[in-house]
Amino acid sequence: MFDTGEIDKFEDAAGVAAFIDRLRGLDRHVDNGTRIDMTRLLEEVKAAATAAQAKYAADFETARLAQRAALGVPKSQQSRGIASEIALARRDSPKRGDRHLGFAKALVHDMPHTLNLLERGLLNEWRATILVRETVCLNREDRTGIDADLCSDPATLDGLGDKALEAKVREHAAARDAEAMVKRARKAKEDRRVTTRPAPDTMAYVNALLPVDQAVAIQAILGRDADSIRATGDERTRSQIMADLLVERITGISTAVGPPITVNLVISDQSLFGDGTEPAHVKGYGPIPAGLARHWVKRATSKEESAARLQLRKLYANRDTGALTAMESKSRCFPTSLARFIDTRDRFCRTPWCDAPIRHRDHIVDHHNGGPTDANNGAGLCEACNHAKQGEGWRSQPDKQQPGERHSYRFTTPTGHEYRSEAPPMPTPLEVYMPAERWLQTILYEAV
Repeated sequence: MFDTGEIDKFEDAAGVAAFIDRLRGLDRHVDNGTRIDMTRLLEEVKAAATAAQAKYAADFETARLAQRAALGVPKSQQSRGIASEIALARRDSPKRGDRHLGFAKALVHDMPHTLNLLERGLLNEWRATILVRETVCLNREDRTGIDADLCSDPATLDGLGDKALEAKVREHAAARDAEAMVKRARKAKEDRRVTTRPAPDTMAYVNALLPVDQAVAIQAILGRDADSIRATGDERTRSQIMADLLVERITGISTAVGPPITVNLVISDQSLFGDGTEPAHVKGYGPIPAGLARHWVKRATSKEESAARLQLRKLYANRDTGALTAMESKSRCFPTSLARFIDTRDRFCRTPWCDAPIRHRDHIVDHHNGGPTDANNGAGLCEACNHAKQGEGWRSQPDKQQPGERHSYRFTTPTGHEYRSEAPPMPTPLEVYMPAERWLQTILYEAV
């Protein structure tokens, strides 16, 4: 597929970079048969790259643990930040970095045949993930045995779809250790939870991980009652009624009234009071159209009972950069007002490629090392990123801020790789000239 010469060795990063460069220059003026052949070959390249990544990730963890053990780091702290370093290298979130590391260790240490198929391009990353995931509850001996049963001969899995592969692995796992599968099912019940995540068009998904009997019962009851309501002539679709019933039964309030919740809405004065089009920002969700934000405010303030519980806070942002003004405290912990300031400024976890909700307000320079409790030395982080930052060899430092610049800081991983984090801009305020610096207000609107 490629000429030999400058790409004859992949022992170093430069060789791989040259290979990637050659991929960008592939000839596209070919017949359709060649295009299909190349599509297949490039799929094999992706699989082989996944296998190589897995080997490097597993080797990286082994080496890092050995280094920290030699330094006398307590065993409970030796693994801190390792998955986060891998995630940063992959431009991915820490949670996915942790999954990738677990996947890598399983392949390298327990499943050599699966790794071999991946290297040869006969198994893609997702199907290798299924094999790892469905054997995670087994001991090493059983997992390695299933690996040999299913992957020593490439023909065994040839032509199987994802569901068929999943069923086949579970069948082998149950045959080897039925008790482990039962324990896994019992443990899964402990992981029940409810989460939300953004969806397109200012919607959101509410996900509930429940035991199957409970989940099926909820679906069946909502469906049954939706059918009854539809039978009375209601013009809503069955799905719409089910969604409305879910909200009403959880909140105890009709969807026509709206649930009693707090919504933190950050919107510029121009978008709120004028005809500005710059999007507003909803905490925990992201940007929404200015028109929709104005509609929310108008709907809330039109109700006398709701208007009494509205709060309006003024924040000040530079028109050119969107930077907020700073606040300071002598406290070890960030007080409520300063924590709210950091949450509003940062929106999501400040680690690059991590968009998890903020759980911790972190001192960029640790407090015990003299780091002040102020906005410049504070950053909103998720729990995983805050814990990773405490790992041996991690360093961070806020950038020197010029007036009006957005907040930023840099951190360095134990390998010496440096990353920069910059706060997102605030909505642009209305352009008004003031006798002092051009610090203009942005609105933090809380509708209860």
